[in-house]
Amino acid sequence: MNSRLKDVNDLFERARPIVGQHAPEIQKYGMIVRLPNALSEEACAASVQNLNQILADTISLRDLYKKHHWQMSGATFYQLHLLFDKHYEEQNELVDTLAERIQMLGGISIAMAHDVAEMTFVPRPPRGREEVPVQLSRLLHAHEIILKETRAMARQAVDYGDDGTNDLLVSDVIRLNEMQVWFVAEHLAETPLVRADELAGDAEGP
Repeated sequence: MNSRLKDVNDLFERARPIVGQHAPEIQKYGMIVRLPNALSEEACAASVQNLNQILADTISLRDLYKKHHWQMSGATFYQLHLLFDKHYEEQNELVDTLAERIQMLGGISIAMAHDVAEMTFVPRPPRGREEVPVQLSRLLHAHEIILKETRAMARQAVDYGDDGTNDLLVSDVIRLNEMQVWFVAEHLAETPLVRADELAGDAEGP
């Protein structure tokens, strides 16, 4: 083989994808890689553990919204179909924000469905379709789980001096979930749609 042909073959080899590669992990799950962020390794480890729990539950809630978006039925189909998809997209953005914060602290964020299923506190729904009030109640229960644990974790972040994590938990997680709870819960108020309940109004009069 002349040198020119060898050079051409070498160029072709550079364009060939190198597939089937394997190597040890460069960072184990649960390990913290120290970054110059003026936080102790203990603070970073605590926040990473808490954020991964919130991340697992947020992924579960996000996917619950998509499930109900697909399986919605009845007179409120259009409104809730759109609302659930809007909430799904907002929770999806939150998933990315949480995962990136974990990486910023030198940790490893969970990502795969089987890991989420093992970690989440959100109860697993049935595979089939449920009635609308049950879907709404299931979503509200998931929100409450996340809000309860997030408030406790936000206070812990303050104790460790992790202001960034505290701000994320309060400004992003808590406020978004509180807003979505409001929008979902109002669909369970049993109010008249066409004619006011005059008897009820008379009973509550002066």
